[in-house]
Amino acid sequence: MSKPHKKHINLALQGGGAHGAFTWGVLDYILEDDRLEIDAISGTSAGAMNAVALADGMLEGGVPGARLQLERFWKSISSDAALSPLQRSIFNKILGVWNLSNSPGFAWMDMMQNLFNPYDFNPTNINPIKSLLDREINFENVQKCSKIKIYVAATNVRTGKIKVFNQSKLDSDRVMASACLPSVFQAVEIEGESYWDGGYMGNPALFPFYKDTNSSDVLDILVVQINPVERKNVPRTSREITDRVNEITFNASLLREFRAIEFVTRLIEEGKLSNADYAKINIHRISALDELADLTASSKLNAEWDFFVYLKDHGRHAAKLWLDTNFSDIGQRTTIDLLKAVN
Repeated sequence: MSKPHKKHINLALQGGGAHGAFTWGVLDYILEDDRLEIDAISGTSAGAMNAVALADGMLEGGVPGARLQLERFWKSISSDAALSPLQRSIFNKILGVWNLSNSPGFAWMDMMQNLFNPYDFNPTNINPIKSLLDREINFENVQKCSKIKIYVAATNVRTGKIKVFNQSKLDSDRVMASACLPSVFQAVEIEGESYWDGGYMGNPALFPFYKDTNSSDVLDILVVQINPVERKNVPRTSREITDRVNEITFNASLLREFRAIEFVTRLIEEGKLSNADYAKINIHRISALDELADLTASSKLNAEWDFFVYLKDHGRHAAKLWLDTNFSDIGQRTTIDLLKAVN
């Protein structure tokens, strides 16, 4: 039986700390499955790290190299965090709970963030994530990888606007800017401007795909979403309230772009806009929301290798299910209800 013709896709990867290992699993399966040709990746925070690891490995060794580099990168994160105070409590380990809610190290970090800013408790601006990026990612490979375009989003602290760094200048500073939580890290300075986490204004940004991809008449975008949009229960504690505010904030920009795409698509279908002037945009989504429903925001700081593998396996399963169900729709139609997604 002959293999189906490859279809083109653009990947939009959300940030979410350790939950980005779910996205690693999605990428790993898509690369292994070989039915999709990835034209471009837009990533924020952990999504940006996945993107540069994939591009680095892709230039070095093609698809096998990309899969290997993604695994190496996540394994290095886990190895570096082995001696971190952010570890699960014995109680949570016994119960098989991945959250750090009962961790003394997490409680200490939470207290420090409430009492001090990063300029006080980390005046020398030590950043282990940046050190890991410098060590593990060859950014010359990322910049030269012409097979896949990479876009990384950050938030300009001064203007409050989104900044999308293109591939030609990507380095560890720009990726760190995309992952710079202001309560944890000092703002990242790049060319005289200060940047915070891209999740505030683009998690991830979709607009870079519109004019700069290999697609012409039809543009297919697959969003890998790892931040919950809805929660069943209303938060009560200070920590729960803060976590929920962050979830809402980090999904707001994506929902705005969904709304704009739905609006333009509807105008095209109604004949009020010319299809010759606007590409047809098909939106698809692989969501981690069901798999991660029982995890609190504290688990985003859990860097245990077993947890990463657990998330990766869920990501691979979700990608397989989505591809098997929706492959024929790629290039033809949107596979999520955009109106329901934003209302």
